[in-house]
Amino acid sequence: MEQTKQRKKVPRAMQIFIALVLAIIVGLLLQKHADFATAYIKPFGTIFLNLVKFIVGPIVLFSIMAGVVSMRDIRKVGQVGGITIVYYFFTTAIACAIGLLIANLFRGAFPVLETSSLTYEVAQSSGPMDVLVNIFPSNFLVPITEANMLQVIVMALLIGFAVIAIGEKAEKAIDGINRWNTIFMKCMEMILALSPIGVFCLLCPVVAANGAMVVGSLAKVILAAYIAYLLHAVIVYSATVGTLGKMNPIRFFKEMLPAIMFAFSSASSVGTLPINMECTQKLGASKEVSSFVLPLGATINMDGTAIYQGVCAIFIASCYGIHLTPGQMITIVLTATLASVGTAGVPGAGMIMLAMVLAAVGLPVDGIALVAGVDRIFDMGRTTLNITGDASCAVIVSNILDRRQARKAKKSE
Repeated sequence: MEQTKQRKKVPRAMQIFIALVLAIIVGLLLQKHADFATAYIKPFGTIFLNLVKFIVGPIVLFSIMAGVVSMRDIRKVGQVGGITIVYYFFTTAIACAIGLLIANLFRGAFPVLETSSLTYEVAQSSGPMDVLVNIFPSNFLVPITEANMLQVIVMALLIGFAVIAIGEKAEKAIDGINRWNTIFMKCMEMILALSPIGVFCLLCPVVAANGAMVVGSLAKVILAAYIAYLLHAVIVYSATVGTLGKMNPIRFFKEMLPAIMFAFSSASSVGTLPINMECTQKLGASKEVSSFVLPLGATINMDGTAIYQGVCAIFIASCYGIHLTPGQMITIVLTATLASVGTAGVPGAGMIMLAMVLAAVGLPVDGIALVAGVDRIFDMGRTTLNITGDASCAVIVSNILDRRQARKAKKSE
């Protein structure tokens, strides 16, 4: 009986999509009563947003600390771990930049919605050095209370590395970090269970005030994201596989088709892992490299998600009539890249990361409601890109190690 009940349970993605459809229908019906929707429906959405804002800080702090302290084993694999992490961070930063570029090209097509009921102050433009200085916290509590995500990430990294440096004496601290991480993860799951209600209550008043304009804008932002996904795969992965992996990119994508199709349909990086390992080994990557690089990629490599953050940030800013400064765009790239370490394996990672990115540049977190309903469509593309990036890294690392071993063998002769 329990198994039957679990099978009948509607997936959260479908629940959110249903909430999106209902919000559009009810919002259109309430167009003449937009004030009512704002006064009596939106407050429940605000409650959901408050809970999301509350959990973001602790989740980032403890999940990244937990990720760092668990990376003690990576030092033992030496070169493999170093090359892998550098490659993942590099491609994630490029992915976010591509997302921002494409979204800026689409910005004129994005609507400016009626948001007079919301307050927003445009942050003053910061120079590159100001951005650099503001990354580093001067207080332990202020970054969390002010939702300064970059400073929270730096705090988590510093504390995590300090725990590793202490060694065996820090075992209890490591256990404590993991326990608190588990607690906040569970708390986040409870909050995300309210996503359908939150999406309905936030989006319904927006549709009531703006009408069908919202519906058409969703198709444009999805198109922008998928163009960025495709460009990143064709340009970045083809270039890295061809130059560093010494492999024909056409062969790479052809052999990766089974994993790509499974990832697109399932939207699960972890579920695609066995097929991805099989595909990479057919491409010539060693089993030892694949078994390390691919699971690590499922944890910290989020190229598709980084593109999603960039596109959605520009879209949401455009909807609120806000033009992001170059400094804010740099902040988006840094936040999305660093946050990928701690939130990649989190259920609902896209929504949590988007909340972090919006908070980092001072955009209204309410904007999540505009894209949350079609998150599944975004997720299919970003998961596909994520696993393809993992596979490209496995091929490249394996080739680099093979070449180094070959050089060592020649020298020994």
